[in-house]
Amino acid sequence: MHLIHSTAPETKTQPCLKDVVARVVRRYLQDMGHAQSNDLYDTVLAEVEPGLLQEVMIHCRGNQSRAAEILGMNRATLRKKLKQYAVSEG
Repeated sequence: MHLIHSTAPETKTQPCLKDVVARVVRRYLQDMGHAQSNDLYDTVLAEVEPGLLQEVMIHCRGNQSRAAEILGMNRATLRKKLKQYAVSEG
């Protein structure tokens, strides 16, 4: 069996979302030092969810049904979250 070696330059791939979140949370914890936090999960959601919702609504041009489908939630839940975070609908 012969192996074919590509001479094309390697392309850098962007880090996956999981890696970006891990890096940011790691930095957040380091910055906190020994300070106690009992609600990190809620804090991360409150920081991330509004931006996620806003970007998906922009992507869907305000179409809540499509946005809910992309997000994997029902439209009523999406509407509730848009209101909760005061996110514009596109």
